[in-house]
Amino acid sequence: MSLPDAGERVPLSCPTCSPDEPTVHEVLKPGGHSTVRCTECSHVHKETVEIPDETEMNVVVSQDGDSVSTDVPVPVGTTIEVGDEFIVDTPEAIQLVRITGIEVGPEQRADEAEVADVKTVWTRVVDNVAVNVTIHPKDGKREDTRSVTVNVPGDYEFVVGETEAFGDEEVEIEGLVVRSDAPEYRHGKLDHPGDMVYAKDAKRVYARDQTSTAWSAW
Repeated sequence: MSLPDAGERVPLSCPTCSPDEPTVHEVLKPGGHSTVRCTECSHVHKETVEIPDETEMNVVVSQDGDSVSTDVPVPVGTTIEVGDEFIVDTPEAIQLVRITGIEVGPEQRADEAEVADVKTVWTRVVDNVAVNVTIHPKDGKREDTRSVTVNVPGDYEFVVGETEAFGDEEVEIEGLVVRSDAPEYRHGKLDHPGDMVYAKDAKRVYARDQTSTAWSAW
């Protein structure tokens, strides 16, 4: 553990506006009892603040077929697992990513590991995602089925039974295939009215064209 530097931001509970949940505080004067200011309500108070020692974790970030490798600082002793999400600051952008694989040795993967044992963490970007959509024609001719890719925010909701507008066309969602790394779902294909999957958790969306029996340009 080490003491924070002046200007550093740390998560602490605020006795004025958030006694139960941490908020971001700015360290005004470091020391044994640091003087800190809540960034939510500007209340200044003293707290014992210690910063965990950190180590570097190699992270591969994938998006739309492209990958970039970077090192991310994490507290020593941290345990990570497949499905965890965290922020990665790369030269290209600051992005929210989800862990899809943890490499702990040559050709050896684990679902969970302590950072000291991790060689490489494989992730994919989930704040903005590309989702594959299979669209069946309104007249039911299977040979006219086609696939398109739509780009949406990761927290966009696809709901079975609801109508979506893609370009100049409208489709009704009929089924959702959930990614294997997505938490808190009944995995596989969801096809009951009202079933919902966030875009970042959707492997494929099945829909039926509601515009016309003839395809128009996407």
